[in-house]
Amino acid sequence: MDYGVVLPHNEIGTDPGAMKAYVQGVEALGAKHLLIYDHVLGADPDREGGWRGPYDKDIAFHEPLTTFAFIAALTESIELITAILILPQRQTALVAKQAAEVAILSNNRLRLGIGTGWNKIEYESLNVDFAARGKRQAEQVELLRELWGNDSLDYTGDYHRIDKASINPRPTRPIPIWFGGAAPALLRRCAKMGDGWIPLMGANSAAADAIKMIKEEREKVGKSMDGFEILAQAQFAGGTEERWIAHSSKWSDLGATKIAIATHNAGECDVDEHLKRIETYFKVVGA
Repeated sequence: MDYGVVLPHNEIGTDPGAMKAYVQGVEALGAKHLLIYDHVLGADPDREGGWRGPYDKDIAFHEPLTTFAFIAALTESIELITAILILPQRQTALVAKQAAEVAILSNNRLRLGIGTGWNKIEYESLNVDFAARGKRQAEQVELLRELWGNDSLDYTGDYHRIDKASINPRPTRPIPIWFGGAAPALLRRCAKMGDGWIPLMGANSAAADAIKMIKEEREKVGKSMDGFEILAQAQFAGGTEERWIAHSSKWSDLGATKIAIATHNAGECDVDEHLKRIETYFKVVGA
């Protein structure tokens, strides 16, 4: 497996110098990939009916594609992975344009991890139908690839109309699209349309069942697992050397090709401490 890192989104802060030190530091440590989480809006808990969720307005998320445009100029080899971009709440042609630009300027290091999300507040604020997000995502993936590969496109779908137009410049290679999530419909979509899967779970029986389903669904449409990526995540918080090694081994046995260590939520620290945590984890797992 390749080993990488998760950007400590809420802890990295907004100092460009700190971001530069972090991304160049993780690349120097040998990280093969960098994940950025995605949320456009956070709910205010002081709202009618209250709010319960894994994050709110006080948790910071750096917008993935614009942040990766910055990081692309600071790094040479690390893969840039959105994990995961909530695609259905975004305009497809704009995502195609932005992702193409990051791919071009990073020498094709972008991997577009996408999901459907769960936060209705974001969808409502971005004026997109939450109930249709799965069907919209499937059409978006089809359209993204058409926009990346054609200089003129006449496309009519349930949610999109492109009347003899396309984006320019376009990436020189197809941008890999990885699906995040575990719902059966999502796994079928991932198997048929995806270049990889981002599990949002541990290395357990549910993950094994999901991978089995992906393999079976790919076989139905004549696709093998060759080149298909599985990107897992590990947590520094609460970990020990024994737990990290066991966790990594379990994912390897399940067929994961990549694993990223998340160092946030493990106690307040600065960039240097995040890098020390990553270095420790890499040494333990033999990265």
